[in-house]
Amino acid sequence: MSNYKNYYRDDDFDAAQTGNCTLLLQLGVSTFTYAVVMQNKLLAFAKNVDISEIDNPTAQHEILLANYEQRIVGLAQQGFTFVPMSLFNADYVADFARYLDVKPNEKVFSQPLDTENQVLYKVYENIALKAIEKFGAANMVFAAKGWIKSATANNPLNQQLYLNITTNNVELLNFKDSKLRFYNSFEFNVPDELVYFTLFVAEELKLQPNQIELIISGDLEMGDQNANKLAKFFDKLTLNDTPTIALPQQIASHTVLTLTALSLCGLSEAL
Repeated sequence: MSNYKNYYRDDDFDAAQTGNCTLLLQLGVSTFTYAVVMQNKLLAFAKNVDISEIDNPTAQHEILLANYEQRIVGLAQQGFTFVPMSLFNADYVADFARYLDVKPNEKVFSQPLDTENQVLYKVYENIALKAIEKFGAANMVFAAKGWIKSATANNPLNQQLYLNITTNNVELLNFKDSKLRFYNSFEFNVPDELVYFTLFVAEELKLQPNQIELIISGDLEMGDQNANKLAKFFDKLTLNDTPTIALPQQIASHTVLTLTALSLCGLSEAL
């Protein structure tokens, strides 16, 4: 085992047993993160792997293209829209997709997000085709779906604002009466921009900063620049340690939540 923040391999992991395992993978534009899970236990993990490893994996990542009982691949979206199930009709998917302003180099996917919403999202075509070729179209999901399902299962309160932070992106999620009320993502470069977008969303939702609990996952630790800046404007910050699979002690669940929560997802339908 080396730097567990970016790479982990269980001492008992046998690559020959992947047929009994699930592969969870978050696929971005230039990098990806993956985990191998068996019987709800993490066996292998790698973060921010160069996208070239999908086509030509080195020995360290050769398990990517092994046989698995199940594969779930979360795709980084370049735009999305939610459509209420009461309005959604598969015969008019192309009409709904017009809201995404799809470019020639983009591909659209559609799937149920929950019992009340259908999500349509676009992905760079080269990434989509690579994922489909290697892992199968039926295994693609909206990248945030697992995280949203995980939060929903925890009976979220109206005054809770969920944040998932990566290097330069923040996703924000809010519920009303335990039903999805808001989801969006924003790019930021400095902590001040992170605070700006969080305050902006809070204002749009008419939530008072001194009454909100921020429940945070991703690349944040209490006491770092982002956490300290958020704490100046919001009274309560909590790390989202919701368990989705069994993790080794040295891996904090909030740092891998959006990846491990993919285990909660079903299948998507590619258009």
